[in-house]
Amino acid sequence: MSPIGATVLAVALVLTAAVAWWLRTRDGAVRAAGSGGNDVQGGPQAVLERLGVRPQDADLTVVQFSTAFCAPCRATRARLQQLQSTRPGLAYVDVDAENALEAVRELDVRRTPTLFYLRRDGSLIGRSSGAPRPEELAALVDAHVGTVDAHVGTTA
Repeated sequence: MSPIGATVLAVALVLTAAVAWWLRTRDGAVRAAGSGGNDVQGGPQAVLERLGVRPQDADLTVVQFSTAFCAPCRATRARLQQLQSTRPGLAYVDVDAENALEAVRELDVRRTPTLFYLRRDGSLIGRSSGAPRPEELAALVDAHVGTVDAHVGTTA
């Protein structure tokens, strides 16, 4: 192999590794509202409201766009349902992305699962694409809702 070929190969491998690392750090990470991506006219709240999302009914509403064949979607759904059972202020809404294509386009949902996190007043806390890390998801939920002590049944 010529020195030029070896150099091109080395540069390609370094760039591939850098892109893979960058994608891995973004996967499932919550991005704050307004940080990149396409801004929806009137905000994502209007689009989510058309889908029947009612953030005023809970301290934190998590809206998940998923598809039937998406394994990370099923794992995220199960994790959120488990969190919802121990956190009374958490509401979870699952939206079938295939049946809500207009909303998918308006909200710039490019992969599943994509999650939107809304406060009670409807304001967007942030969004994530890809399966969120369990500890980060629990920390985000705990920061916005109380927990129930399983032994006593009281809110902490």
